[in-house]
Amino acid sequence: MFREQVIKGLSFTFLLMWWILSTPVYAEDMGLVDLLSNQLGVTRHQAEGGAGSIFQSAKQNLSVEDFDSIAEAIPGIDEMMDAAPKAEGSSTALGSVSSMIGGNSNKLGGLAGLTSTFGKLGMTGNMVGKFIPIVLDYAKDKGGEHVMSLLKGVLS
Repeated sequence: MFREQVIKGLSFTFLLMWWILSTPVYAEDMGLVDLLSNQLGVTRHQAEGGAGSIFQSAKQNLSVEDFDSIAEAIPGIDEMMDAAPKAEGSSTALGSVSSMIGGNSNKLGGLAGLTSTFGKLGMTGNMVGKFIPIVLDYAKDKGGEHVMSLLKGVLS
């Protein structure tokens, strides 16, 4: 009788341990690429390249110190940036138009560049607007309000 109870108890314990270890990871523990893939239905390649493009844009428009704050907070940022398609062309024309209407040519050129790189990844330009809030939330989760606001400043 006692032996049967011990065996049942051990069986239950092993079953419970197996279930815990095989349970999917929750979203807050996911990396940014997995988070983007799962929430937006894009491939890992698109998620990695899209996020990398966003971080490339931030790097081009922030001081070295500010971008270093972001890079230290975001796990896998180098791999994501390496996966981003290379932007082509110049934003000079956009800068001229933007300055005539009083806008920031870096931001306008950066958003146009993001639309272009997202297109190279097989995504439409409207996906940029879907990626940005997820990237900002992730940045806030990993690096706090300061890191999120640095990114937000160059993306909005």
